[in-house]
Amino acid sequence: MPGPLIEFEDVTVLRDRSTALDGLTLRIDDGERVAILGPNGSGKSTLVEALTREVYPLSGRPGSRLRIYGRDTWNLFELRSLLGIVTNELVRTLTRRHSAYETALSGFFGSVGVWPHHEVTAEMERRASAALELLEVAHLAERPLVEMSSGEARRAVIARALVHQPRALVLDEPTNSLDVRGRRELRSAMSRLAQSGVSLVLVTHQLEDLVPEIDRIVTLRRGRVLHDGTKQEILRPEVLEEVFGTEVELREIDGVHLLW
Repeated sequence: MPGPLIEFEDVTVLRDRSTALDGLTLRIDDGERVAILGPNGSGKSTLVEALTREVYPLSGRPGSRLRIYGRDTWNLFELRSLLGIVTNELVRTLTRRHSAYETALSGFFGSVGVWPHHEVTAEMERRASAALELLEVAHLAERPLVEMSSGEARRAVIARALVHQPRALVLDEPTNSLDVRGRRELRSAMSRLAQSGVSLVLVTHQLEDLVPEIDRIVTLRRGRVLHDGTKQEILRPEVLEEVFGTEVELREIDGVHLLW
């Protein structure tokens, strides 16, 4: 059986003296393809920031723990070979005049761009090119990210996370700020990633992000798990009304779920 990828056990996180995660308990196993769904303010971003260690759970709570692949602490470079995390803040940070190819290569060094003191090997070059190819932005390899569309730049940043060939990928609000074409292209890229064998965790408030390969949905509200089930169990109006706290209409068109 697959082992745990991510384990939250009774995790509480405070932000500005408010409770962002409230005794959150959640386990996602290696090999799963999961969506974390919830409205703004439900704790989704804090969950991701707890994984990246931008925020920390309250200490001193008996039985409270946060583990990635069964461990409480990690060397950052060691963890990158197992888990890639792409956030909107990371995309903003990396959208500079560095090319898509340089951006992908920079994943090996945890840097913004590639610099003269970095020792780039032939294997690194091969992996960077392969990652850009998988995300279908290889034809933009020499173009600076600031000259790309938002969707193209985001795929280049995802390629940066993939150069380590991680076992799992966490994407935080992946289609945020993208236009219709960008959303379609990124959905296609996410499907290819899932089909390639990468464990996928999508953190989103948009049902449109739910590619067909997602087979489990966890909903959050007020920092707690509200529902945990299959797409068939969760994608129902009465469930989503509870999640978002308002009346909704739900429609599926060619495998894409739309909510308003």
